[in-house]
Amino acid sequence: MASTSRTPTGRGRGRGGRGGGSSSLPPPPSTLPLIIEEFFIVVYEDPLVKKALPKKFADYLDGQEPAKVYLRAADCGPRLWTVEVLFDGQGRMYLDKGWENFAIAHGVDFGCFLHFKYEGDDVLTVKVFDGTMCRKYYYSDDEDTDDESDDDVKPCIHPL
Repeated sequence: MASTSRTPTGRGRGRGGRGGGSSSLPPPPSTLPLIIEEFFIVVYEDPLVKKALPKKFADYLDGQEPAKVYLRAADCGPRLWTVEVLFDGQGRMYLDKGWENFAIAHGVDFGCFLHFKYEGDDVLTVKVFDGTMCRKYYYSDDEDTDDESDDDVKPCIHPL
């Protein structure tokens, strides 16, 4: 009776085709670069007060901690909202001054789910989902997108 035992020659028909080593396997997680470009927060507290961002994202920015970030609402034109950033010395990062104006203009309320995507150059694109987890879509009626003054909060308009 012939033996059917397998030998570690890499000649199996699994993924990787011709086999022959572990070069086709991804590196172990500990050797992968830390890339945090998307994250979300759920608004459980007052939507207008400073918002804590995930610690992993703050760790990702370690050494390049910006004094401010620029928020862009997805599907709401090219306007960038300037928001000051606070770091608490314990690795936590907060959206502070300027956040309230962004939140008001985009209808951020209790129970909203906010999806952030880091675009680089301190720019975060934000998608706002309501309490039913349905995305809020907006368009901008703001023709003067170069005005960085957040004193006159112009809300994005929710389509009918």
